[in-house]
Amino acid sequence: MFDFTLHATDGAARTGTFTTPHGNVETPAFMPVGTNGSVKGVSPEEIEATGTSMILANTYHLYLRPGHELVRELGGVHEFMRWDGPILTDSGGYQ
Repeated sequence: MFDFTLHATDGAARTGTFTTPHGNVETPAFMPVGTNGSVKGVSPEEIEATGTSMILANTYHLYLRPGHELVRELGGVHEFMRWDGPILTDSGGYQ
């Protein structure tokens, strides 16, 4: 599903590239959080303009609202969030 290429290390720190079917992510990386399927107050185009390559979504919150059936009907989480790049999902298990 994905690959990680290590570029450099310094002590416990490292840089690298995640390669995914939806694009590459250079690490370390900043990921805006779209808990309910959108990053509040910012359009997907504005997020992309910042150089962000990956966003984070919470599957538990998406399950509660709008619900997994609607997300599936709309074409999956990428279509629902209007984001073509990689999406990291958090299970929401800490809830």
